[in-house]
Amino acid sequence: MSAAAEAAVLAMPDVQARVDLRDIPIQRVGIKSLRYPLSVVVGGKPQATVGTWSLDVALNAEQKGAHMSRLIAWLDALDRPLTDVSLAQEIETLLALLEAEGGRIEVSFPFFVRKAAPVTGLQSLMEYDGTWFAERRQGQTTLSMQAVVPVKSLCPCSKEVSEDGAHNQRSHISLRVDLRQALDWAELVRFAEDNASSELWGLLKRSDEKWVTERAYANPKFVEDLIRDVAVCLNADARIGNYRVEVVNHESIHAHDAFAVVERRD
Repeated sequence: MSAAAEAAVLAMPDVQARVDLRDIPIQRVGIKSLRYPLSVVVGGKPQATVGTWSLDVALNAEQKGAHMSRLIAWLDALDRPLTDVSLAQEIETLLALLEAEGGRIEVSFPFFVRKAAPVTGLQSLMEYDGTWFAERRQGQTTLSMQAVVPVKSLCPCSKEVSEDGAHNQRSHISLRVDLRQALDWAELVRFAEDNASSELWGLLKRSDEKWVTERAYANPKFVEDLIRDVAVCLNADARIGNYRVEVVNHESIHAHDAFAVVERRD
């Protein structure tokens, strides 16, 4: 920006910085539904993706408005992968830029994990939905991550009462965890996949399909079994604080879905 242009900007009134007399603070004000590139770390390696961002700050009662253009300026200047460490630092930078005491960063994005088929070993990518959350209130920063993981589940009742086969379906496990220590996205996915009737792969040959079918049949789980097994593993991991897990079974023999939710709140 030239000196003349900068002088012209400085001469303009800063309406947002004016005093508001209604004496009502705003807990969250900002922007949402903004698509912008980012980088995340999956399996220890940076991965380029695109995020849908929501950025907001707390506004004091006496301040008329937030400088929302600074939210975009912060985002455009972001030049490193988002991790627990960088997020904790970046929310401090964002709040300093907005002259705010509290605020929140939320970004949802697709990420990919390379997987080898269970028998042939053929490799392909599996897509998952991830979300980073960073929130700072009253001088404390909370970091959370969420993954939505598709898996296969097979009904124990159907297996028990049927002479041949059992009904099975696609399930989605959503895990949102507060972090005490660093956790890789690929590790978060494993909490879901390790406890399903079977995990999923992008590429399977006939021998792999046989393995998946037999694996699920030998490992039937109600939605209640599935979510409890996930919760047991989360409870045993010292890196994880509070959490919320939701499992949805997209039923194959019903016109409805089955779901379950487990939360831990200290």
